[in-house]
Amino acid sequence: MDGTVLVADDDRTIRTVLTQALTRAGCRVHATSSLVTLKRWVEEGRGDLVISDVVMPDGNGLEALPEISAMRPELPVIVISAQNTIMTAIQAAEADAFDYLPKPFDLPDLMKRASKALERKRIRPTPNRAEGGGDDLPLVGRTPAMQALYKLVARVMNTELPVLVTGESGTGKSLIARAIHDFSDRRNLPFVVVTPDDLGPIDGPAQILSRVGQGTILFDEIGDLDAEAQARITRMLDSLTDPAPRILSTAQGDMTRRLEAGDFRQDLFYRLGGVTIPVPSLRERLEDIPALAEHFLLRAERDGLSPRRLTNEATEILRAYPWPGNVRQLENTVQRLMVTGAEEEISRAEVEATLGAPSGGVLPQAVEGEKLSASVARHLQRYFDLHGGTLPPPGLYQRILREIELPLIEIALDATGGNQARCADLLGINRNTLRKKITELEIEVTRRRKLM
Repeated sequence: MDGTVLVADDDRTIRTVLTQALTRAGCRVHATSSLVTLKRWVEEGRGDLVISDVVMPDGNGLEALPEISAMRPELPVIVISAQNTIMTAIQAAEADAFDYLPKPFDLPDLMKRASKALERKRIRPTPNRAEGGGDDLPLVGRTPAMQALYKLVARVMNTELPVLVTGESGTGKSLIARAIHDFSDRRNLPFVVVTPDDLGPIDGPAQILSRVGQGTILFDEIGDLDAEAQARITRMLDSLTDPAPRILSTAQGDMTRRLEAGDFRQDLFYRLGGVTIPVPSLRERLEDIPALAEHFLLRAERDGLSPRRLTNEATEILRAYPWPGNVRQLENTVQRLMVTGAEEEISRAEVEATLGAPSGGVLPQAVEGEKLSASVARHLQRYFDLHGGTLPPPGLYQRILREIELPLIEIALDATGGNQARCADLLGINRNTLRKKITELEIEVTRRRKLM
């Protein structure tokens, strides 16, 4: 290991231990108990790596990260903290930390991460991703929905209760499960993801238990398991003896429907659902979209793509989109934007073309299963939000009615084969009123036989 390491910690013992270990490994070390001194060293150009505590006598290490990053963008920072909650880990990742370790940390593990940081310089992984899981979705977000999620994860992290993580596809359920393991007392033990194929062989459950030991088992997307797989999991859980592994599982959507339909065993559900953690959809955390998009832009840049940034108008289009594919869809969209344009700025038109969103439209696509009134209310609220605190142009009432009337009449005419009398009866309006609307809305009517 070669390089100069700046160590900042108010604990003299930790400074001494790190100084001795890093020096033995071949590094030059400057240690301090002052955040002000650390920032001065960074400004002077000293150091190839920073290892910093969070709570310091003269400041907060996490809050200093943006300043350090601004002075030395290439300088990796490893955060160590006794405040070992999921919130600290998330804040470290959002503040551009290279890595995060909770105290008390394992010295060989820290040395390994320090060596990796010195080798890779400023490549920043999120500390919550599974080993080798570079495609994991980020735990990024400051909205109340995500703050509530972080707090719940922190509360259940070191309990023995089974945890069921629910949410739509693409929200990062597996990442939440992995974070529960990675920041728990079992973080140095195996994390085993169980697939239907693992349960297939007769000795499958025994092999799973042998692999996991006292670590963590994740049953991914339990709602997709067939009856035989459910039975095997139930028997396996019934056979557990202390000390037992931690049991986590994920499920897409509301498991209540599967239970009511008899598609999922109630006894298994009660064994897996000690604590349920619902992961919010991207539609429930619109204010996180700019931060998520920026995260994906930086990740693509680190992967070798030319740097690009979103204009304010482009960002607002991203916020107004319904995102049925959630964070995963946003990630894919940003990746396409990075490779399909050459200009440094990503324009509103590029985003609209990539999303297939209608330019200037008020009502984008609805969410599957949502009532029309809820869909209209949600999209109208977004339309108002897009104006950034100013009012939309006058005449909104008529514009909204026109957007609803046009597809309604067109679809009704199509359903009745262009027969205006039948269409008027279907809509419950006067035939003359229908004709007037057809003229005003410039609807082309084609008569044809309709088999309905």
